[in-house]
This record gives sequence, structure tokens and C-alpha cells, in this order.
Amino acid sequence: MRAMQVTDLGQPLSLREVARPDPGPGQVQVKVHTCGLNFGDLLVIKGTYQEKPPLPATIGMELCGTITALGDGVTGFAEGQRVAAYCGFGALADYAAIPANVCVPIPDAMSAEDAAAFLITYGTSHVALDYKAHLQPGERLLVLGASGGVGLTAVELGKLMGAEVIAVARGAEKLAVAQSMGADHLIDSQTGDIRSLVKELGGADVVYDPIGGAQFEAALRACNPEARLIPLGFASGTVPQIPANYLLVKNLTVIGLYWGGYTRVNPKVLTDSFDVLTAWYVQGKIKPHVSHVLPLEAANEALDLLRTRQATGKVVVKIS
Repeated sequence: MRAMQVTDLGQPLSLREVARPDPGPGQVQVKVHTCGLNFGDLLVIKGTYQEKPPLPATIGMELCGTITALGDGVTGFAEGQRVAAYCGFGALADYAAIPANVCVPIPDAMSAEDAAAFLITYGTSHVALDYKAHLQPGERLLVLGASGGVGLTAVELGKLMGAEVIAVARGAEKLAVAQSMGADHLIDSQTGDIRSLVKELGGADVVYDPIGGAQFEAALRACNPEARLIPLGFASGTVPQIPANYLLVKNLTVIGLYWGGYTRVNPKVLTDSFDVLTAWYVQGKIKPHVSHVLPLEAANEALDLLRTRQATGKVVVKIS
């Protein structure tokens, strides 16, 4: 089968012919239809992701496909069933062998492109805003990186959950996308002073931050008393250092989130979240924003769209 693999850290992926993986105990073999790309894929290529597969490695963290074989001990799934999965690695290939417990059935109404753009972005934002931050109707939600994969879903879900949403993104075009997903207020990170503009709007009750760096520091200082801040990535390349005395004075709470970690520590958090999100999708309340769909052989170009921040929402690679 074909697979896009990392053979040398920091270098473009190589399209290689490799053996089709057989499912082991507790695994399913999936014919991959689509793969949703994520910022974490870029970190895997660089060798800076928190999990480091041995090289050569097939990357791709989430997929939509059809089950083609069941490993020993697998129950609750059947050959021919359409599923989405957060697999961590292996999705940029014709086939993947992945644990059955990371697969979720998808409704007939969900397209392969939407399914590959759904799990990580919506799952991250829903767990962050609902399970972690307990976002309440009428609260003011500040979303940094609001035009990216997770940021855009945070805007959409925050609005659906009744919040007043402030979206921060780079440039008018990306802000327009955030506005189309429900943002009430827009701040251009290139030209606007995040701290002063958010304070003028009444301050932030919840901060959703996949960016880190100076934007986190500005958001921290624009928080209302008892605000909750959720750092869930550092796309800026800088991990912020948080002054504990500032947390004390304003009674702030910083809540870390590594969504993928719940597959090991408490998978019910993810399955319960996915049930809610799937229902909202079927009801027409949410819809993934996919800015680009490219074929497998163009996976390097697709990753460049993320690397150069040309994409909005999700970039999806179509494999079959």
C-alpha cells in the first residue's frame, strides 16, 4: 500500500510502498478514505511532539474510513462499518491498523471530509469549554488562534453554548471566517492590542489558547476575576511562564488540556463528548469548516498550508 512517511526529522514526507498492516488483538484494519491534518503532525515531523514514533513513521492523527478486518477480541464493530478515529499516527496511508477503542461509528449523514475534520477539533473544544471550563451562557469567551482548526470550532461551540465570543486571528480574511462561525467581536492579532481591546469589551471570563507566547500573556491580563484559562497548545513556539501571584490576586484558574491523553486516562470523557457533538451535527447545529482537500501524493503541500498559516479551519487529505 501507499504511505506518506517521515524518514528524516525536519524533512518533507516520502511517499513509499509499504506492507499493508494486519490488525493485532484489539485492533481493526481500516481502509482510509480521508485524513484530517493537525498542528501536531508538524511537530511529529520536527521530532518535538510529546510522542515520538520510531522512523520511518507514517503520520496522520485522525481518519475516516471503512473497517476491512477485525483483530482478535474486537467486539461492537463489523467489517464494512464506517468509522472515524483518533489514531495518533498512521492515517496518511491506504490502510491503517488501529485500536478498536479509538474508533467511533459515524452517522450516514456525515461525509468522509467532515468526519476527518471532526474528532480532534470539535472534541478538543467541547471538552475544553464544557468538561474543563464549564462555560456558562452569557460569559465572555476569548478565543486565540480563532481561524485555525481548533480555534474555529471553539468559536462555533462557544456561540452555541450561549457565550459572547471574542475572536483573535491574523488579518481581515481570517477574522471574516471566525465571524461567519458566530464570533461577536473581532481582534486582528497583527494590529490590535489584545489586552486593551478585550478589557474595553468587559474582560474575558474564559480564555481558549492554542497559541501561547505573548498572546497568552496579553489574555491573562485581560481576564476578569475568577476567569478560567485553557492552554492547549503553543503554536507561537513559546510556552508562557505564568506568574502565580497574578493568579492569586484575581482568583484565576489555569486548566491544562491534552485531549488525546483522555484515550488512556478517562476515555468516557471523549465518548460522552462525541455523542453530544454527533447529535449537534445531525441536527445541523455545527458544521466543520474545511478550507482545503488535497490527494495523498500532495500531503506535503497540505502540511505547508498549516505550516504557513494559509489554511482556515481544517485541511483534509483525500486518500480513496
